[in-house]
Amino acid sequence: MGDHVLRFDLITLFPDMADAITRHGITARALQRGLWQLRCWNPRDFTRDAWKTVDDRPYGGGPGMVMLAQPLSETIAAVRADRLGAGVGAAPVIALSPQGKRFTDARARELASSSGAILIAGRYEAIDQRLLDRHVDDEWSIGDFVVSGGELPAMMMMDAAVRHLPGALNDSNSAEQESFAAGILDCPHYTRPELFDGLSVPEVLLSGHHERISRWRREQALLATLRKRPDLLEAARRDGRLSAADEAFISGQVLPH
Repeated sequence: MGDHVLRFDLITLFPDMADAITRHGITARALQRGLWQLRCWNPRDFTRDAWKTVDDRPYGGGPGMVMLAQPLSETIAAVRADRLGAGVGAAPVIALSPQGKRFTDARARELASSSGAILIAGRYEAIDQRLLDRHVDDEWSIGDFVVSGGELPAMMMMDAAVRHLPGALNDSNSAEQESFAAGILDCPHYTRPELFDGLSVPEVLLSGHHERISRWRREQALLATLRKRPDLLEAARRDGRLSAADEAFISGQVLPH
């Protein structure tokens, strides 16, 4: 893991939702191996009334409810103190929001090499803007759409980061061969049987010729990116990720209208 501990602190009204990544799959195994840490914090534990109120009606009217600043502020303070006491290092406070910066594989890699993050999974219509202005370092988004709360986006971000930790995947090369790792999409993959529903596995994959297979996979990845995400190809070109052979292959492709 290096000289840092990847720890996430998830501020959520529904901490049990985190079971999806702490009890299942790659992230659960990595957690059991001590490769990363997660602690959930419920703002209701930091309320000051008997009803544990965490939301109220918005000033100025309008639909929905707004999360109160006070419980979130005290939760953040408790998280920071706990991280300091545990010696895991400071971490930015990130609010999950459709208005935030788009989360990418590059950001996942940065997270994996950091001490982690304090993630606020908002609920209701919004979070009091004063909390965002005073205590939040950044806002992140997984796309231009709205979901019921920030828990699912937060878990997707944590999963994406954990996959980049050394030892998290059974095959150390897996993360480097996935989509976006080289700036382009992944190539298609096949397994047994050789013939399925009238479709055969491409002959090159049965050839045992590793150089041909490697080149075929690269070309198929380029073709998939050209068809589905041409914007990624332009970015890869700007970053110097495309070779002369790549460019020659791309220039010879004629895509259907």
